[in-house]
Amino acid sequence: MELIVELLSYTRDADAICAAAAKSCYSSRSAADLLGEGDSAKTLDKVVGMGHHSVIEHAVFTFSVEGVSRSLTHQLVRHRVASFSQQSQRYVPMEEPSYVVPGSVAGDPQAAEVYRNAMETAWDAYNLLLRTVPPEDARYVLPNGCTTNITITMNARELLHFFSLRCCERAQWEIRALAERMLSICREVSPAIFEHAGPPCVRGPCPEGDLTCGNPKNVR
Repeated sequence: MELIVELLSYTRDADAICAAAAKSCYSSRSAADLLGEGDSAKTLDKVVGMGHHSVIEHAVFTFSVEGVSRSLTHQLVRHRVASFSQQSQRYVPMEEPSYVVPGSVAGDPQAAEVYRNAMETAWDAYNLLLRTVPPEDARYVLPNGCTTNITITMNARELLHFFSLRCCERAQWEIRALAERMLSICREVSPAIFEHAGPPCVRGPCPEGDLTCGNPKNVR
């Protein structure tokens, strides 16, 4: 099953709203009065660049994600300033094998056979257990590679943090693919907020030190 990412809902005119909120901090006028006035991109670039990230918390984005593994979602929920609703293995039957195959496995015939056999064995055990135990107990034999769907809601500030960590070349390949897809969507609807989003190396030197991937986006 392939990765599917859909933007369900988002703050309309997020760039303008967040820019107005930023301006209101330095003005006797309200955000309502300042909305749409001036260059939102320039305002956000200056204010967010100064480290005042709270102004972009007014923008919220909700995504529907399908075709990812439980291995990915275990990483994803570590981003705690967010809301998640994940498909339940207690209430959703999982009788048919559905799992993510890493590229390194798919590209190696011997590894692919081992992987496929392990998945088939896991699902055989799961279906046998369903005859005698509740689904919530049978699911214990299902692997991390089992596919799932999840709904994600984050504000723009947390999304910037998420993209900074998960778009990095050192991030695990599956969650990096998700982050890059989400970033592409965010840039379409809020180009000013997400203009400099991505791994830290798009904004300056790589912070990974000896662990750097060796291929920074921005060399100084």
